[in-house]
Amino acid sequence: MTSNSNLIARTLRSVWHPCTQMKLHEWLPMVAISHGHGAWLYDFGGRRFLDAISSWWVNLFGHANPRINAAITAQLERLEHVIMAGMTHEPAVALSERLAALTGGHLGHCFFASDGSSAVEIALKMSHHFWRNRGLPDKSRFACLTGAYHGETVGALSVSDVALFRDAYAPLLRPGITVMSPDWRHAEPGESPLDYAQRCASALERVLQQRHGEIAALIVEPLVQCANGMGMYEPEYLQLARALCDKYSVHLIADEIAVGCGRTGTFLACEQAGILPDLLCLSKGISGGYLPLSLVLSTDAIYEAFYDEQVTRGFLHSHSYSGNPLACAAALATLSIFEQDAVIESNKRRAARIDELARPLRAHPRVQNFRRTGMIWAFEVDPAPPLFARRFSAAALERELLLRPIGNTVYFMPPYVIDEEQSALLTDRTLELLDRIV
Repeated sequence: MTSNSNLIARTLRSVWHPCTQMKLHEWLPMVAISHGHGAWLYDFGGRRFLDAISSWWVNLFGHANPRINAAITAQLERLEHVIMAGMTHEPAVALSERLAALTGGHLGHCFFASDGSSAVEIALKMSHHFWRNRGLPDKSRFACLTGAYHGETVGALSVSDVALFRDAYAPLLRPGITVMSPDWRHAEPGESPLDYAQRCASALERVLQQRHGEIAALIVEPLVQCANGMGMYEPEYLQLARALCDKYSVHLIADEIAVGCGRTGTFLACEQAGILPDLLCLSKGISGGYLPLSLVLSTDAIYEAFYDEQVTRGFLHSHSYSGNPLACAAALATLSIFEQDAVIESNKRRAARIDELARPLRAHPRVQNFRRTGMIWAFEVDPAPPLFARRFSAAALERELLLRPIGNTVYFMPPYVIDEEQSALLTDRTLELLDRIV
């Protein structure tokens, strides 16, 4: 029979974990998960852990969700996979249609991949190739925000500005052109988040004015820069960025991989600015956290630039598991839950209640910049002791919480099924941890 210790020992002998210094597991606890239900994960000894980060921001409606389970099971009886070059199937078509409808048909074409980094790679390549097909091959550079994170493949790292991920692979990259991030934590004393966002947009215009001839696209995470310590900013920046991209003939790419699917309070974060991008990337929550799936939605104008008799003018990119029917079935079930359960409205009430429960946490003397956008909460811990993130995460596990701080930033990104009792446990025990980790 499998036990925690047995599975961990086998793991350490055979599995190389992502974004992990494996040697740290000589002392840092590893958890062997047996099963999950709702907002809880369980190990082989029966200990439970509240999944307060949605298992790396992917799980929306709880583990072992019966409706998503049923959709995948039904699809499994019909078709598990088929090549998407020259073939098609109902789940991929239906998902593309439903997503296009959510954008009012503005983003009417869907290209499938398997993970967030791949979606970013696709969007970058589409933008560059669009301009090449339009006779402007010099438009091959990309602008990104300071502190940006868009994935860990070579192209995605080129438009990322998190040193931990980028520096080791810098010789492989063609760095992006960084512009000021509207993250209001960087505002001057007395400067409002809105004023700061406007100042950042002015800085963006100066860059585009000077370099639009070489810039294919600006890529942003709308409203929240997640891997940059949950940096949040005003929707007006997106409005201004959209107008500037139009003015200077630069594509706007919205990386909604982490912030889409209701996470910021609307299904798409861009909705809060009243804008739509030229290319939109989705992954993580789109399959409910069940199966690898990512996609890029594009405008008609971009799609039509590739529509030609010449193969070389087509979009030259593929994935073996593009449009996997099982993953698409999970995504269709996820969208149905949003519609049938009025999830966006329910989350507004859920978030307001967590805000109330978090009042003592917000008032703690070590808590700085307490903030929320939709179903994302974050704050900095100051002062933060050495090895704060590792120590905090390990201590949280002892208190039935799965939390992974980013540096000295603690954040909550729980699944949308978290109830009041679980929310109180999350806020109360996080408060206790602040007094323990010194």
